[in-house]
Amino acid sequence: MKLKLYILFLLSFAALAVPAQKVTFKGRIVNENGSPIEIANVKVVGEPVGTVADLNGNYTLTCDSRDSLVLSFSMVGYQTRKRGFKNPADTIILNVMLPSLDFSLQEVEIVEKERQMGSTQKIDMPGKLRLNPSASGGGIEDIIKSQAGVSSHNELSSQYNVRGGNFDENSVYVNGIEVYRPLLIRAGQQEGLSFVNPDMVGSIAFSTGGFEAKYGDKMSSVLDITYRKPRESEAVASAGLLGGSLYAGWGNSRVSFSNSVRYKSNRYLLGTLDTKGEYEPEFIDYQAFLDWRITGKLNLSIIGNIARNEYKFTPTDRTTSFGTLENVKEFKVYFDGWENDLFNTLFGAAALNYAPNEYNLFTLQASAFNTNEEETYDIIGEYWLDDINSDRTMGVGGYMEHARNYLEADVRTVALGGKHYLGSNDLRWGVEWKSEEFSDNMREWELRDSAGYNIPSAGVLRPVYNLLSRSSCSSDKLSAHLQNTYKFSCSLGVVSVNAGVRLSYWSWNDELLFSPRASIGLIPEFNKDLTLRLAAGVYYQTPFYKEMRDTVTAGGITSVVLNKGIKSQRSIHFVAGCDYRFTMLGRPFKFTAEAYYKKLDNLIPYNVDNVRIVYYGENCAKGYATGLDMKLFGEFVPGTDSWITLSLLDTKERINGGDWLPRPTNSKFNLSLYFTDFFPGTDRWKMSLQGAYADGLPFGPPHTGREKHSFNAPAYKRVDIGMSYRLLNNEDGTHRTGLQRYLRNVWLGVDAFNLLDINNVNSYYWVSDVDNHNYAVPNYLTGRQLNVRVLVEL
Repeated sequence: MKLKLYILFLLSFAALAVPAQKVTFKGRIVNENGSPIEIANVKVVGEPVGTVADLNGNYTLTCDSRDSLVLSFSMVGYQTRKRGFKNPADTIILNVMLPSLDFSLQEVEIVEKERQMGSTQKIDMPGKLRLNPSASGGGIEDIIKSQAGVSSHNELSSQYNVRGGNFDENSVYVNGIEVYRPLLIRAGQQEGLSFVNPDMVGSIAFSTGGFEAKYGDKMSSVLDITYRKPRESEAVASAGLLGGSLYAGWGNSRVSFSNSVRYKSNRYLLGTLDTKGEYEPEFIDYQAFLDWRITGKLNLSIIGNIARNEYKFTPTDRTTSFGTLENVKEFKVYFDGWENDLFNTLFGAAALNYAPNEYNLFTLQASAFNTNEEETYDIIGEYWLDDINSDRTMGVGGYMEHARNYLEADVRTVALGGKHYLGSNDLRWGVEWKSEEFSDNMREWELRDSAGYNIPSAGVLRPVYNLLSRSSCSSDKLSAHLQNTYKFSCSLGVVSVNAGVRLSYWSWNDELLFSPRASIGLIPEFNKDLTLRLAAGVYYQTPFYKEMRDTVTAGGITSVVLNKGIKSQRSIHFVAGCDYRFTMLGRPFKFTAEAYYKKLDNLIPYNVDNVRIVYYGENCAKGYATGLDMKLFGEFVPGTDSWITLSLLDTKERINGGDWLPRPTNSKFNLSLYFTDFFPGTDRWKMSLQGAYADGLPFGPPHTGREKHSFNAPAYKRVDIGMSYRLLNNEDGTHRTGLQRYLRNVWLGVDAFNLLDINNVNSYYWVSDVDNHNYAVPNYLTGRQLNVRVLVEL
């Protein structure tokens, strides 16, 4: 008996000592046209074993053999293919064709597998953007706000800050053409619909710094949107308490056309503000996109947008409590007057593409943008400042605000560019002429009678603020860029190098600028789940009218003078980052980290009030911005994409050689969460949750220099959640009778905005008591509110 046990032990040990049999898979991955798919993913299903194809689509993967083995081949933009094997051995040649994805309306749910080797990331569109809770009605911008390095402190606005920059430092492109927003908007509740229509979006590219030379003259970020080209009839209708939209598209192999009309009214949401009254915001726009393949080599695309944003407001009263539990103050105001704002914008663009062969493409573009804006109000307020704990009145006063502001702007652009694929090189170039014309007539003043705050002089109560501006200007901008991306494989791994230069000239001050930019990405041979990136570049931001407005005060009246000597602001970027892909709990994840430093020169300082940016009108500061951005992306819940980001920031500036001051956007930390889930065992229930926790921004008394902005607002904390229920699912065409045969999906949803009902501060109103003590009364943002919506897909 002992001998048998001994023999069994020896046999078991011998079996363990024999190494596992290896198998090697080799082959090429191509698309439907036979073209190689570079950097495609090859992975053993269920195991942390995988590789990526080289620039010619070739791959080699060696792994342990087993009774049953499954290989997965995938790439963003293509369908995933799997191949199974029984007891594979030796070397197996396996060529794979990945068909392109057939994108269905608003259902782009792609696991994030594309390798980001440059400074611009491709952002996956979570399926059903319209099912996400959005107080601003943006959709796309809500996704951008949740990215690493991006922060926002106002749910009513679609604007965002990137790595210490302000709203004006972010460029937005749609189909390769830069788009603009109104200039006079001062509050989030005045802001209408974002130009980007989420129903029409096909792909999203976003860069928080170190971006390529092909992108224009902004210092902070680039959002590059490409609209879809439908290949069949499709439609979507949505409606809710905050507005609605109607989208319809049609197309075939030669022509595609899509158009959409949107309506937004945040009246229901504004009812949660402290200031009560009659809110009448009405925002509407119409957008159309036509793509026509004239011949096999010639293609024409046209995009147009018309928007009318009207905001009317008649305030009645306001009650705001602030302070601590031991020292509660109450600010109560009774109003009389009105506000009426109107922002009308027109945008049109056309692009003619000529491709003599598959390796060359030439593009001629022309666009025009016009905005007519009116901001008018007369509001009188009588207020009381009370101490609730002692039940006494600390101060009384009144104020009157008046404005008659009118502005018109025209921007016209003509550009010629080319793309050339030369072996492993992707060469791109472009030249552009841009004409800008501005005309404004602005008159605004504020009269404030607060005990100890504004004392009559010589029997006259002078305004605390009095602005008069009648100015106009026109200028031309010329720019050219040249860049090349070279990809190759070597002993280190797969390498991508991008280098380019941008030249620009501005006729306003005869300024000529030279902007070199470069980046390098590496997928190392020793670990193909790792991607390393470095980027550096010089970025200039040419003033866009608001920055040109310098002010001169004489006799108590402040007038605007356009600064002829104003220069472009400069930002030098240094960025180092990495991505690491891994599997946890059997699900894919990716961790991204980027460290950056930005050296800022020729800065034009500014103050921020709500979303209005008021510039000094001169280059009198220098500064820096440095920080660390981190993001964890993956399937926190199987089958759904979620992410969490953490950003750390320090940005300061020195004005006129003075002390270092925190910049108005110095939010030291920002934590964002985007989480999606569904009920197990059913595709009918879906949930999406968005959370933000961001450090408060610096602030100070109004109409003062930045040197007096020594206070810090409380942190911005907000959670929005949305629940959606699928009433009808007819994607497989099972319903063939009645009205249901025309429907694809019907969703019913409920949103809870500001779920925790946190009082977030947007700005402050300053008053004083009889002892000449100044108080900053917080202007709170919206409170908790429910929204009901319905989405119908045809």
